[in-house]
Amino acid sequence: MHLPHGGTIPSQFPLSNKWKTPFCYVVEDEDEDEEKIMKLEGSCHCGAVKFVCESKHPVPYQTAGGGGYAINLAGEANTLSVTGKENISVYQATIQNPEDSSPRVSSGRRSFCKQCGSMLWVDDPTWPQLIHPFASAVDTELPLPPERTHIMLAFKPSWVDVSGNAGDKMFPRYPDESIADWHRRLNLQC
Repeated sequence: MHLPHGGTIPSQFPLSNKWKTPFCYVVEDEDEDEEKIMKLEGSCHCGAVKFVCESKHPVPYQTAGGGGYAINLAGEANTLSVTGKENISVYQATIQNPEDSSPRVSSGRRSFCKQCGSMLWVDDPTWPQLIHPFASAVDTELPLPPERTHIMLAFKPSWVDVSGNAGDKMFPRYPDESIADWHRRLNLQC
């Protein structure tokens, strides 16, 4: 199963914490064949936790977040640096897909600030190379995607209205295309 990519960005939802000064810079390699990397900096609402990671695929995408939607980024786990680790709490949801005979604990681990409850990132040992910061915790200015991919629609609450734009893709679960392939197809390198 591939990870989600693309995503729905509701127009009324901010892409970053607007009470902080957003900034973004690209780490350039001398070798032009190397992929460019965006440095993502983020924090919780109260400032008790701050983090930095690098992303080859910085366009936000949507995934399950305990509500109608959550917007995540794809980051490189080995670049994650955190201050305020003592203020982080981790939650693993109990999930049950329709085809499952009983519920199970998800392997996905959602990290939150213990002080203010801000969602920080989700990671999964199934894909140890990846970290997925929640866009609401990212302070770096983010690019808008040219198309969005709506995923896991089989599990959306009835009160969530999915009104896509022309060219958007919709899937009941995960698409076959990976996050990296989606970025390459749309030429969305940093």
